[in-house]
Amino acid sequence: MMELYTDSSPNGFKATIALAELGLPYRLRHVRIEQGEHRLPAFLALNPHGRIPVLVDHDTGITVFESAAILLYLAEKTGRLLPQQPQQRWAAITWLQFHAASMGPMLGQRVHFELADGGADVVATAHFRHLCDAALATMDGHLAANAYLAGDDYSIADIASFGWLHIADLVGFKLDEWPHVAAWYARVAARPAVQLGITLPAPATGA
Repeated sequence: MMELYTDSSPNGFKATIALAELGLPYRLRHVRIEQGEHRLPAFLALNPHGRIPVLVDHDTGITVFESAAILLYLAEKTGRLLPQQPQQRWAAITWLQFHAASMGPMLGQRVHFELADGGADVVATAHFRHLCDAALATMDGHLAANAYLAGDDYSIADIASFGWLHIADLVGFKLDEWPHVAAWYARVAARPAVQLGITLPAPATGA
């Protein structure tokens, strides 16, 4: 049995979507960030950085934190959601890392400065909006010739990018300027496992 410690967040949804896609049994542990539960000693013993999600695999004795690492762990454990052919496999890993370095953190900062901070810091707001736009343009160019980020096959790279773009859509960052990203987003959003994953442990509201 595995345990997933998570909350309703873009990074958390990556793990719940992957587990739903794979049909793996697990126990869901709701870590309520707004109540400070991610700073309690019991949780910090699992992830000293105090961030969700965390996956504990009791069958192997392995604990994994950081959403990209969890996706890789689940893909390696099951032999699914990561292509076996080397070119496509490394395409998936490359786009997973692109998301982890150049998409997720930039969207998070944009949400903070543009929405949570109300755009008070004009320079920072413009900076992170520009970085997000650049990342989306890069993704759009790639998806012009590919159904999914690794090519023809849906993979953990798509799950990772969808997690944050789902939140971006909820808070009003529309994808109209990037038609290939928008079409890809619709394909991924239509998957039953994705529709389930974004409701666990509770739906995000964008508030």
